Order: sequence, then structure tokens, then C-alpha cells
Amino acid sequence: MSDDPVLVGVVIDEQTLTLDELACACGVDAQWLSQRLDAGLLGCCGEGKEDRRFASLHLSRARRLLAIERDFDANPELAALVVDLLEEIYRLRAGR
Repeated sequence: MSDDPVLVGVVIDEQTLTLDELACACGVDAQWLSQRLDAGLLGCCGEGKEDRRFASLHLSRARRLLAIERDFDANPELAALVVDLLEEIYRLRAGR
């Protein structure tokens, strides 16, 4: 991880991030993200590894995964399950 300060902000849906930009925004290295992508725990826009781009929803999910793993010392699969459940709760509440 880098000692550079990380700016926190809102990503506009029309804009996307590269893997390195997403890693910087999350405060992790690109390998951490690549492992979750390869395991299917995190999605992206684009087909090939060179074409991967990330929207605001991917940034939010990556940050949630990181928080669950770090705060609860959870393995990546468990963290992804918790994030899936949280996203479902948000979706259901938005449907009211």
C-alpha cells in the first residue's frame, strides 16, 4: 500500500476507473482487487483484463468488501456474502 493520501469523493456513473485508480481509491494494491475479481467476488465493466473498467457501484462494493474483511477479519468469500446481503437489503428498502 502507498503512503500517498487518498481522496474520497463520488464517482459519476458515466466515468469509470482503471484497476490502478480503483486500487488507489480503496487504499489497496491492485493484486488485492485482482484476487477478488478472479474469484468472482467483484465485478467490472469490460471483457478482457486489459479492458476492465470500474463504475461507482464497483467502487462501493470494493470498499465494503475491504471494510468487512478488515473490521471482522473475514475471509474474502464471507465478506462477499455479507456485502451481497447488505446490497439486497438496500435494494429492498429502496423499493418501498
